[in-house]
Amino acid sequence: MASGLANLSARQLGLLNRWLPGAEVERDHSWGLVQTTVLEMTFAGARFIVKAGGDDDHHVERELNAHLNWLSPWTRLGRAPILAHGDAAAKLLVTRYLPGELVLGSHHADAPVTYRQAGELLALLHAQTGVTDDDYERRENAKSLTWLSGAHRIASRTVDRLRAEITSWPTPAALLVPTHGDWQPRNWLVHNGTVSIIDFGRASMRPAYTDFTRMSALDFRRDSRLESAFLDGYGADPRQTSAWHRTRVREAVGTAGWAYRVGDEAFEAQGHRMIAEALAAS
Repeated sequence: MASGLANLSARQLGLLNRWLPGAEVERDHSWGLVQTTVLEMTFAGARFIVKAGGDDDHHVERELNAHLNWLSPWTRLGRAPILAHGDAAAKLLVTRYLPGELVLGSHHADAPVTYRQAGELLALLHAQTGVTDDDYERRENAKSLTWLSGAHRIASRTVDRLRAEITSWPTPAALLVPTHGDWQPRNWLVHNGTVSIIDFGRASMRPAYTDFTRMSALDFRRDSRLESAFLDGYGADPRQTSAWHRTRVREAVGTAGWAYRVGDEAFEAQGHRMIAEALAAS
């Protein structure tokens, strides 16, 4: 076990050697912009996905929590990977490999049937439980203001307008449900016509409509048929609330700030477009 493992800590390597002794790295799927190493490995004739987080990583712990608490509606159907091993303190988890072609970049990304299935799957996730949080809106506003106070390339006049709008918002109680946090085609697989879901590093309790932000900014914007198919599968449209505008603004600010921080200029440009569109709608 050598190639592709250079970014793992001694503790992570020790656990991996215990869980999958003699496993071989077949492919490195790491994204490169975050501190998470993602490896496809073979052990005893089976394939696995190994995720290992760096010192500042929070994705692996969230992903492990999702596997332990929220994914059974999908795993029972074979529509999400099954957890094999995990250690939150070591920021390491192993899942069984889920076959499929990534939707992003494939012809499936333009097929309404893909979005209808994704909508059906998201409804299963959201329907599991719900809790009322009196402080959610205040916390989210504070996060956006922190982004605006940090390093970014948002124009100062726009920052002033954003800050004034955010500080004027009401902070009502919010209904939180299990959410994926990055619901879009780059985290969907298609195998024999069936959509499955991967990557739960942003999974958390949030309002249901937050899982619509990334599709609304990209896929729904370029083809209304995809939006119609998704809503048909999901069964409702949780964006029909004044809170939707607030989450659009927050998502736009976070996108521009995060992308600047990691040096992703294309994603940063998307964030600036999202800010302009959200402010135009206010």
